[in-house]
Amino acid sequence: MVVPDWIWFIFIFAFGCCIGSFLNVVIYRLPRDKSLIKPGSFCPECGKHIRFYDNIPLVSWLILGRKCRYCKAPISPRYFVVELLTGVIFVGLFYLYFHIDLLSSVRIDGAWLIYLLHIILLAAFIAASAIDLEYWVIPMSICWFVTAVGIIGSAVGTYIIQPSLVRTYMLLPIASPTTASLAAGAIIGLAISLILLVTGLLKRSYELASTEDVEYNKEQTGTGSKSGSSEVAKINHRVEMFKEILFLLPIIICSAIVFWLTRESELLRTWWEGFSQRPFIMGLLGSIWGYFVGCGVVWATRILGTLAFGKEAMGLGDVHLMGAAGAVIGPVFVVVAFFVAPFFGLAWAGFQLLFRKIRQIPYGPFLSLGIFTVMILHNWILNRFCFYFFR
Repeated sequence: MVVPDWIWFIFIFAFGCCIGSFLNVVIYRLPRDKSLIKPGSFCPECGKHIRFYDNIPLVSWLILGRKCRYCKAPISPRYFVVELLTGVIFVGLFYLYFHIDLLSSVRIDGAWLIYLLHIILLAAFIAASAIDLEYWVIPMSICWFVTAVGIIGSAVGTYIIQPSLVRTYMLLPIASPTTASLAAGAIIGLAISLILLVTGLLKRSYELASTEDVEYNKEQTGTGSKSGSSEVAKINHRVEMFKEILFLLPIIICSAIVFWLTRESELLRTWWEGFSQRPFIMGLLGSIWGYFVGCGVVWATRILGTLAFGKEAMGLGDVHLMGAAGAVIGPVFVVVAFFVAPFFGLAWAGFQLLFRKIRQIPYGPFLSLGIFTVMILHNWILNRFCFYFFR
């Protein structure tokens, strides 16, 4: 028996709204260092446990008149917006991927894996963007989660979808022998940098600022108080960028060395071409290379912008956000997304100018919109951009 499309749409929309309800839990609790599991849903004002019939996505917010049943405290519209947005994105992406073949010109067995990876990424980035809008910080745990999902999904994806289709339509990150060698070298370099960081031979950038930001966030979220009224020490942002450059140098150098070795040594090149093109390895290293490229394009902008203007340009949260995206959608599309994002920033600036709004917002939401845009324009980008430059 074939299930009618409208039933699928209703089910996926409802599922998306439920995920949106969980995202609201993440948005509220993660910045406050609270467990995402225990206790169950409760009113932030009176602390009363919320019954299941008062926790139905979309419906309960409307029935309760946007107020808590017990203390009548207003419930933020954010809860409704996040649930609705997640549901619409889930069902919209389902329609685009499975009804108009947005990802390619042919039907793809195993396309459900790509859909699953993409809705996980978008759901996580909805939560990250909402937190960034409120607290100007992107939780690293969200970025690490999406990165892990991308790496695992890409590694197993070549067993579910034909590798030739994956490569032709850039459905998942997949490494050539060249990009595989760059990724392998970058992994070695990252391990060296982390060891140097742990041993104290390399210093973290913005160590003092990071400590004070934590205290400030605690004050804002009600989990602590900022003691004292001493001024924040003046930071030389250019010096902090040189610390980050030193951290990145082993990654760049090792990546170049492994690339050179696998090109210059005939024996090593032959072995590497065979090893790196095994399905699991090329998916794994392809995703890792996407992560490094996503991080790299934002980190380079951060460093160059800070050195040029003398103040911090973009945050490390943005770096890891794009790294996580690169692990899922691949190096080419994450770079395109990075250059699409400023158009959303300009649109917001125009809106502010037109309506004389004064509130600035962080860059994370614009990056997320850029990533969503390249997802829904996958075929257009593939045919009009990637065809000419990557074929």
